[in-house]
Amino acid sequence: MNEHQITAYIQENNIQKIKFAFADIDGVLRGKVIHSKKFLDGLQSGYGFCDVVFGWDSSDVCYDSVQLTGWHTGYPDKPCHIDLSTFRTVPWQDNLPFFLGDFSDVDGNGLEACPRSLLKRVTKQCEAMGYHPEFAQEFEWFNFKETPQTLQAKSFTNLEPLTPGMFGYSILRTSENSDFCRDIVDLLTQFNIPLEGFHTETGPGVYEAAILHSHVIEAADRAVLLKTAIKEIAYKHGITATFMAKWNESLPGCGGHIHQSLWDKEHVNNLFYDGTDANKMSELHKQYLAGQLYCLPHILPMYAPTINSYKRLIEGAWAPTTITWAVENRTVAFRVINSAKGYTRLETRIPGADTNPYLAMAAALASGLYGIKNKLSLDIPQTIGNGYQNSANGKIQPNLYEATVDMQQSAIAKEILGADFVDHFTKTRLWECKQYAKSVTDWELKRYFEII
Repeated sequence: MNEHQITAYIQENNIQKIKFAFADIDGVLRGKVIHSKKFLDGLQSGYGFCDVVFGWDSSDVCYDSVQLTGWHTGYPDKPCHIDLSTFRTVPWQDNLPFFLGDFSDVDGNGLEACPRSLLKRVTKQCEAMGYHPEFAQEFEWFNFKETPQTLQAKSFTNLEPLTPGMFGYSILRTSENSDFCRDIVDLLTQFNIPLEGFHTETGPGVYEAAILHSHVIEAADRAVLLKTAIKEIAYKHGITATFMAKWNESLPGCGGHIHQSLWDKEHVNNLFYDGTDANKMSELHKQYLAGQLYCLPHILPMYAPTINSYKRLIEGAWAPTTITWAVENRTVAFRVINSAKGYTRLETRIPGADTNPYLAMAAALASGLYGIKNKLSLDIPQTIGNGYQNSANGKIQPNLYEATVDMQQSAIAKEILGADFVDHFTKTRLWECKQYAKSVTDWELKRYFEII
């Protein structure tokens, strides 16, 4: 809908309120409900929103070193823009009108720390090069027969999973919770998040959903909304959903793999496909992949942004540990899928379900474009067999601190993402490391409390 159509829709339906949100640096949706008059008045001039949402962490604790905002700036309002193309209604909230936005002014200039604005900048570069970026993200997540109140009461221990046992691709388990599963598929579709597939994964109470592919901005919008939407739908069924990368040491982690391809401007020809190549990969596809392989050590925190992310990236747990690629191989970091011309694509397997989709997709696209711009050769041989055993091109950093220091010092990261963004983002990740370092964990209590 355009502005005229949306205005008419609001007036004709006597709508009194609308909801809008945007993603913070952690991918958490922040927003508010506003009166329809305020919404209509701001369509041209934009809105003001307190920039503290980029000055605190996921627990609303203010950062101590970022330059963008803080006590030194007084946490002012910054211009915020609502994207009318994101209009949808929330079917589980009486069809409340909803929009996504980003921190940008009327001229489209985005705030350096705004994840959606970053993805828009990278996408603009891609389209200026003549390519249509087609993306999709898939998520795994665990579900529990818990509420926010019982989680607190139990101190996040001894939680009851939605279903017991390891039962991937189970028809029985989705039948057992048919009302919840039906709502996920049907309500997400009504919310303009169409699913390509939905099934159980291996693990107690774990599901996987793959979103239908679309233009990269829409793909990221859908991915960000899916995580919050599933949590809200779960609440209605007395269920809590978690997108932690690794909630339990003995169970598989939760992936957030990104699928991507570049097409011509008309979105007719898949430029990643070449039927004459042994792996059906075009030269463009190879350069794009080479860029991702080369840039991975420079932007890893964009794919693995939390302390917990790295506990998923371990051998034999369906997540990569080495800088590798292969055709149809789930042990490598980058999997080429080439079963059909229209579906030939690259799957970036490092991201977990805890990623901020805007940042993860921006990192993937910017890295691939770096390979194309610099005509990088795909010199790293394809991995044959077990990718965990192939460390010839290096291993993925084992923790957030080392990965963040690498990114903070990287000229490559600053080149493809912007120095101001890299400065802000890496400081937020170092803050995360500092918060973890000073905490006393259950592991420490169990190991040292009595014995030492």
